[in-house]
Amino acid sequence: MRKVLLAILLCIPGLLGSSMAWSSSADIEWHMQPFDGDLENLPSLQNGMRIYVNYCLGCHGLKFQRYEATVDYLGIPHDIAMENLVFSDQKIGELMTTAMDSESAKAWFGVAPPDLTLVTRLRGPEWVYNYLKTFYVDDDRPLGTNNKVFPNVAMPNVLAQLQGIQREACKPGDADHVCQKLAVDDGTGEYDTEEFDAAVYDLTNFLYYVGEPSRLERHRIGIFVMLFLVILGCFTYLLNREYWKDIH
Repeated sequence: MRKVLLAILLCIPGLLGSSMAWSSSADIEWHMQPFDGDLENLPSLQNGMRIYVNYCLGCHGLKFQRYEATVDYLGIPHDIAMENLVFSDQKIGELMTTAMDSESAKAWFGVAPPDLTLVTRLRGPEWVYNYLKTFYVDDDRPLGTNNKVFPNVAMPNVLAQLQGIQREACKPGDADHVCQKLAVDDGTGEYDTEEFDAAVYDLTNFLYYVGEPSRLERHRIGIFVMLFLVILGCFTYLLNREYWKDIH
């Protein structure tokens, strides 16, 4: 009975994890591009935070993350952070919340913009990376844009100034169901394709860090824990052999 209960308890986390992954990606028909986060790339994380506070924080808070802890990890001095990254009357030690009223936001967009502290843990960084890159013009939508990863999303393309005007580029007969080709109108964005891809990578990388700030430390500690268990296992084996040698 104990073995059965233990097996059930061990399976539950895996089932929950697979369920969450399925719920976030099962209906996606877009060919996802891979994303490999790098939490040791401080320039990428710094630029990602800059983009976030300029283009995202007005609607989407990070209510589980503090300015101080974030800039300390990213190596940004407090005075520079207060001047360039904190645009409200908040103090450096406060949480990164948005000033947008949830009721007003619901009236404007139909739903209040969600907090994004844990978005990469819920949906995965790959989902976020592709989502940010696949907004396109859709005149049938209330805000004039749609998204390949999250069809009929209520969010506008907040990065359109950087990316430019992106449209579906499929010709009749190219796609049976979902058009897999997008193209940006020349000269409509501040960044070219490579620059925009790098900016989206940095933004996603920052959200990847925010989702679990202690990830690198956990990995480092995990190595020492595994080494300890290996050494302990060797001594346990030798001790066990010593105990049983007279019996055999």
